[in-house]
Amino acid sequence: MSEQFIEFTTDKQFIRRVRELKTIRVMIDMYCARHHGGTPLCADCADLFDYAQRRLQRCVFGDAKPNCAKCVVHCYNQDMRERIRVVMRWAGPRMLLRHPVLGIKHLLADRRPVPLLPAKRGVKTPDTD
Repeated sequence: MSEQFIEFTTDKQFIRRVRELKTIRVMIDMYCARHHGGTPLCADCADLFDYAQRRLQRCVFGDAKPNCAKCVVHCYNQDMRERIRVVMRWAGPRMLLRHPVLGIKHLLADRRPVPLLPAKRGVKTPDTD
């Protein structure tokens, strides 16, 4: 019986979202360590990270998504949006000192153009003559 090997390749489609997820994780880790004294994340910060991870995986823009601050679709609910905003405001400036590569890539991603919202399926647009 011959062994079958599956070649591992990195899907270029998800590189930006993986980097953004890593950035969010680092920001939440830094915030939790400073404000809640937790090396492992406290329950509130772990919930926030899980929520952010689910929202990032389900983003309608896919890998073309802009930074959340510039996005035209606000997929976070009101409470979680305010919590992540507090974390990012505190951790953002500190990212350049503690994780300069992630911080600079996050700043550069903020300069990317914002994509248009994809058209809904089954909705016909009016013809212009």
